[in-house]
Amino acid sequence: MCIFFRTFATNLECMKRCYWILAIVGCILTGCKHGHGVTKVSASGSIYECLVVCPDAVYEPIQAVMEGDMPCLPQMEPYFNLTHVHEGEFDDFLKPTRNIIIIDIDSARYTGLKIKYSVDYWSKPQRVFRIQSPDPATFLTYWQANGEDVRDWLVRQELDRQASFYRANTNKAARASLQRNFHCDMLINEDYQTILDSVDFLWCCNNKGTMRRDIVVYSYPYTDVNTFTLDYLCHKRDSVLGQHITASVAGSYMGTEYRIFPPQMRQMKVQKDGFAYEVRGLWKIQNGEAMGGPFVSHTRLDEVNHRVITAEVFVYAAGQKKRNALRQAEAMLYTLQLEQELSALEDIEITGK
Repeated sequence: MCIFFRTFATNLECMKRCYWILAIVGCILTGCKHGHGVTKVSASGSIYECLVVCPDAVYEPIQAVMEGDMPCLPQMEPYFNLTHVHEGEFDDFLKPTRNIIIIDIDSARYTGLKIKYSVDYWSKPQRVFRIQSPDPATFLTYWQANGEDVRDWLVRQELDRQASFYRANTNKAARASLQRNFHCDMLINEDYQTILDSVDFLWCCNNKGTMRRDIVVYSYPYTDVNTFTLDYLCHKRDSVLGQHITASVAGSYMGTEYRIFPPQMRQMKVQKDGFAYEVRGLWKIQNGEAMGGPFVSHTRLDEVNHRVITAEVFVYAAGQKKRNALRQAEAMLYTLQLEQELSALEDIEITGK
């Protein structure tokens, strides 16, 4: 009888071991898809860093675009900080990097150019942009025409990541003010404290740490078909912010810097079907302290209320790099939703039997 129980216990232990082995194997098999797990490791690297995997022969033009100077900053800072490795050096340690560009050149495998991108492939959050080409010349032709678009796509991915963070960390009072006074919504980070709140002007500030970040929202009636021009928007900016934002010296006020780095404007798509006019430039204090820094604004037309709404972020960080701080604040602008978007209904097609 003792021998029986010892044998049974031994067999039971073996069964348990087999069970756990099978369970582990099952988790591995079900947790993998296309060579990467569903449960991702956290992405490595800092914001606006990018790993480039490519041959030496094509790296220089990539570097010229990706490390090009970001416009309208008081000192030169690149769009991205790059790290360059060859294909053989791209190992498991580097695969979790948050932003990766892979240039795969092989005439034996590719007869034409192929473009692919992956979301959260080896880590999360991660974006991988892959270009497959039969030869360097084909790739260089593509990059010359589309390199800036690739860069802008990666910038937008970083902005979207930051905006996702704000969804769980918003200043509820500022958001309620936007809904009440401007009939719009925007995710203002909870670290921003309200300084001024009126029916047509909202000003919030994050003064934590060694730099200051501000966001303002203002509106005015849409009466001029020439509203969406650089001159008009800059003139309106100087008028509105000059009235509300002053410094410690009597008679000082905020203005726009036009001589060193003139403001730039572009039209861009936001939300689902909306458009914004982005103005990027430098601000400075007029008739007062030597203070200034970069700003970015989005101006949009509120079609329901026939008003123009401008949301702007600006940064003050004397002697410090400002790219990351500005980009992090800028991400809030992309969350702006106007009344026509908040009240929009999705069309549902109903077909008869």
